[in-house]
Amino acid sequence: MVSEIELYEMVIRKMQDYSSIILGITDISYSDYFNKYKCALILAVPHKEIISINSYSEEKFEEIILTAREQTNAIISDLSNLFERYDIKYYVPPVAQTNEEQLIAPFSFKYAAVNAGIGWIGKNDILITKEYGPRVRLSAILVNYNLPIGKPVTESMCDDKCVLCIEACPYKALRGIQWDINKHREELIDYQLCNYKRSLYFKKHNRKHSCGLCMAACPLGEKNNL
Repeated sequence: MVSEIELYEMVIRKMQDYSSIILGITDISYSDYFNKYKCALILAVPHKEIISINSYSEEKFEEIILTAREQTNAIISDLSNLFERYDIKYYVPPVAQTNEEQLIAPFSFKYAAVNAGIGWIGKNDILITKEYGPRVRLSAILVNYNLPIGKPVTESMCDDKCVLCIEACPYKALRGIQWDINKHREELIDYQLCNYKRSLYFKKHNRKHSCGLCMAACPLGEKNNL
């Protein structure tokens, strides 16, 4: 049986193949999954292209998201194969929420990323990283091992005076509140309004509008174009 140290070292070696990816590890004692798994590996995959508020288009932003999703899936597949090779119990939680009313996923990648020390929550209610700003795609894989965990981020590192993401929202869904670990989502964003406006595009796109304006407006990470 693989020891916790051996598993951790194997994961670190595997992630050397993906040098641009941010890896964080968090305990999940707060999660409903804690009865089966002990920690979560959190991946933040950077967008391959920087899109700014001036160059934004829905089609371009959706293309960037899809590219990041493909890379994320490839990394998760690699880690899954590694775990299966050594008969390690794991689980990949779904990305999307299952409840259109509460709009909460079974396992919050964003909350886990904060607890893993990957970043903080911006005034746009999106995870912000030092390396790439909000321009990342998150994923997670749960394992039944106690691995070394990161130090949670408890306060925002956004400029108090910055309101670019708030001004970029065409629906005025952002409330302009600075995040800290005790803030609830409802204090930062009218998520029901945001979801409703995005859902209006089903007939046009056969999906919700990606609407990344509040992400594109963020100045953090703009220079880290890979």
